Amino acid sequence: MQKSRNYTLYFWLVSIGLVIVKILFTLRPEIDLFTEEAQYWLWSQNMAWHYYSKPPMVAVLNYISTAILGNTELGVRMSPIVLGLGMSLVAFLFGSYLYSKRAGFWAALVLQAMPTWWLASTFHMTDTSLTFFWLLSIYWAYRGINEIKLKWWVLAGIAAAFGIMAKLVMILIFPATLIFLLYTRAFKIQQRNFWVFLGISLMGFVPALIWNWQNNFDTFRHLAALGGAGGGDSKPFEISNSLKWASEYLGGQLAIISAFLLPCWFMSFKETFKTKNKAEIYLLLPGILVFVAFGFLSLVKRVEVNWPVFAYTGLAMVLGGWIVLQSKAWRHFALVAIILSIGIPVIILLPDFTSLKSATPIHSLEKSAFKRLSGHEQVANRLDFLIDSLKLENEFFFSDSYHIASELSFYLAGNPQSFVLNMGSRKNQFDLWAGMDQFIEKEKTGIFISWIHDSPGEFANFERLFYEEDFRVLYKGDSLRNTKIQIWKNLKEFNPYVPETY
Repeated sequence: MQKSRNYTLYFWLVSIGLVIVKILFTLRPEIDLFTEEAQYWLWSQNMAWHYYSKPPMVAVLNYISTAILGNTELGVRMSPIVLGLGMSLVAFLFGSYLYSKRAGFWAALVLQAMPTWWLASTFHMTDTSLTFFWLLSIYWAYRGINEIKLKWWVLAGIAAAFGIMAKLVMILIFPATLIFLLYTRAFKIQQRNFWVFLGISLMGFVPALIWNWQNNFDTFRHLAALGGAGGGDSKPFEISNSLKWASEYLGGQLAIISAFLLPCWFMSFKETFKTKNKAEIYLLLPGILVFVAFGFLSLVKRVEVNWPVFAYTGLAMVLGGWIVLQSKAWRHFALVAIILSIGIPVIILLPDFTSLKSATPIHSLEKSAFKRLSGHEQVANRLDFLIDSLKLENEFFFSDSYHIASELSFYLAGNPQSFVLNMGSRKNQFDLWAGMDQFIEKEKTGIFISWIHDSPGEFANFERLFYEEDFRVLYKGDSLRNTKIQIWKNLKEFNPYVPETY
């Protein structure tokens, strides 16, 4: 049997190797920021207690990382890369605490094989910090339960508070923990510790309460609308839609935990329910509760595949502990499944060192997968060129999409604040910032960029159109999309669509 210390070494070798893969991916010249990443970066340029749809953690992390590495793609993506490494380390420590370092190593491998981990640790989304703090909080809370020590509950509360400042769905840790304490009849002895944990955790709501008190509780209205509780016109219930959404949800959840590992997941869950191992029940319970909760929601509206996935990270320790107890055949199967689950993303993310990706099928697949991550810098470079060649002055940039507007702010020289002309979309953060009305009759040049509309239409009237073109965005030489660019002189009237939905 190999010495335990080797598993620590193996963990770091694999984990640092994956960090290098993500850095190389970020440095690929044809890959830009994901549109949501650009939006969250722009938030960090407009720091606030909270934002329209999300808490401030993603902006705070962007503010810190870009202060160190500059307003670069690596500056934005260093946070998920570091937090992804942190998630893997917590899985290793948790698995080692429950079983052995060997099991901890397998737990980390399983986590790194899950597509949910790849998404959260490659792209800087709100799920990135949520998933890290969720995993850290359930680890420390379990140590508090197992060792009956207040210090672990305090640490778990701090982690949960940061998790709430990442995404409000972190509050689901409270019912999951309480149900487990009641199930194991440990609530009485842990009652004081649990209330300390809860009290500290709730401090994470302070930024949200401050901002929403000042802004008509827009976040809560937005979340209610997402949950189907208001903010728009009601729609009749249709069983066909419910079945479609529910099937999409189920398929997405099975894929997001790694389809290659499904037999192992099934067998490990079966073993847990048979033995009723308390530690494994603790790890499974949050995932089950969150899966069921969003499953019911999928019957009334479409649920995005990433919404519940933070709660599945605890499953990695269950499977890691199960693998080390299995036969050689099962361990080999699990290893092959993990190699495939990790290897495929690695191949997709790495630059084309061998020209293999130039093959038509692979090129087409990659082009489709990276469509929303490409072409933004090309547009910004074109705009910078036009500003220089046409000798424009006093210009401002606006789009019908907050995605495009955010990308422009990131990639344009000098990172100017961009604007959104609402032409029929729901409310977003740009509606709360200063708008284009400040430029009425100011003799400024407005530069309009859109993937959909040919002009600002009746929503913004200018004195005259100075220049326009359809700019073709390319992906490795292939056409990706056309972008309308219009340069207008002197804004005369500003009549944006005023959204009633949240």
